[in-house]
Amino acid sequence: MQLPPLSLYIHIPWCVQKCPYCDFNSHALKGEVPHQEYVDHLLADLEADLPLTSGREISSLFIGGGTPSLLSAEAMQALLDGVRARVKVADNAEITMEANPGTVEVDRFSGYLRAGVNRISIGVQSFSSEKLTRLGRIHGPDEAKRAAHLAAGLGLRSFNLDLMHGLPDQSLAEALDDLRQAIALDPPHLSWYQLTIEPNTLFSSRPPKLPDDDALWDIFEQGHQLLSDAGYQQYETSAYAKPGYQCQHNLNYWRFGDYLGIGCGAHGKLSFDDGRILRTSKTKHPRGYMQGKYRDKSHQVAADDRPFEFFMNRFRLLEAAPRAEFTRYTGLDESVIRAPLELALANGYLLESEQYWQVTEKGKLFLNSLLELFLADE
Repeated sequence: MQLPPLSLYIHIPWCVQKCPYCDFNSHALKGEVPHQEYVDHLLADLEADLPLTSGREISSLFIGGGTPSLLSAEAMQALLDGVRARVKVADNAEITMEANPGTVEVDRFSGYLRAGVNRISIGVQSFSSEKLTRLGRIHGPDEAKRAAHLAAGLGLRSFNLDLMHGLPDQSLAEALDDLRQAIALDPPHLSWYQLTIEPNTLFSSRPPKLPDDDALWDIFEQGHQLLSDAGYQQYETSAYAKPGYQCQHNLNYWRFGDYLGIGCGAHGKLSFDDGRILRTSKTKHPRGYMQGKYRDKSHQVAADDRPFEFFMNRFRLLEAAPRAEFTRYTGLDESVIRAPLELALANGYLLESEQYWQVTEKGKLFLNSLLELFLADE
């Protein structure tokens, strides 16, 4: 089994307030962010996990949350300096940080850039004041545009705008207007995804009225055309980029690469020379985490579960999947998945060549049915 590329994910758990649709591990801030104390724990967590990296270098780094832009520029500098002192980070590594428009400040962002951040992902979600209020967002449309202009002028490698559609009572015209305003800001990357109601969220206990399936399809179809006409290429279910600006960190996830996860609730997936694949998860609550209880759970991925896990990630991407990577990254021979592959081909979900598998248009529409073919028998 060949070891795949290794990424690093760092979780910053605090937000100014919790959004009603959010099921990420985030906690409303009470008082001040414990900047340096949390950074010290992150670096101790990283040190404890270093034996899992097999001495590999980090090819990409992603700082998510929560709201990472609540962390001071000084703390970000200490964090990234500390990471680089403990593990080799590739010279050309993509280093992304998520940011909310309401916490974007010129001085602080210049500091993030000096610390090594070269890509910023801005959580815009909508350019409608009314919709932002419904979503519990603390910023307005003008702040979102200001943040995008700031990101464009910083000399970053790239920046992303996060935009949602299928919002409560959202019309087709409103959804497309949001998208046109995002495109006008000319981000190299756009994440354009549908709002879904997740369990254990405020929206789950009090569901808003969302557009029906026909309306959602119209929004997607016309929005996709708008993005294509503006020079964006869809490369994943909800990700669009100008040529050459795909998010390298997320590509590594979806290609079944490895990633180390540090910080509250962070998940990791690590492969080893002896064929093991280990999944890890960290303590979710900042209180427990900052008592030094970093690792919450870990388990080895059984051979029977690897085909489903591999394809669940791989088939999110629109690119063809190299057949050789299945054996390279799972350690399994292709013969173990021949039967479900034949079913997928017969159902018109996949095309197969000597080198690749390609999900068809039908396969994209029935992705869950395609993936279920690779589930291990109970």
